[in-house]
Amino acid sequence: MQDKIYTLSDLGQQIKAVRQASGLGTVEIADRSGRSRDVLYRLEQGRDVSVSSLLALLQVLGHAIEIVPAGRPTLEEMRRRFAFDEEDEAEGGA
Repeated sequence: MQDKIYTLSDLGQQIKAVRQASGLGTVEIADRSGRSRDVLYRLEQGRDVSVSSLLALLQVLGHAIEIVPAGRPTLEEMRRRFAFDEEDEAEGGA
């Protein structure tokens, strides 16, 4: 997992990784959070969801948000970010 989140896509990737590592199924997460599976899927796809939905899902996953100064991305963060974009383009995405 990367250290900082700069985009909705970054957030979605991290949420998906946390969900997969948790061992919880999407139905169970949705039920416990009081949200639909569609909200979880939208979040994981890097699409916009409400802050309250994000917080409810994070709580079920045992995670929280910490607000920290963004600073400049590290070289490793830049490599990961641009490597992902290049892989996306190679697969026909954008």
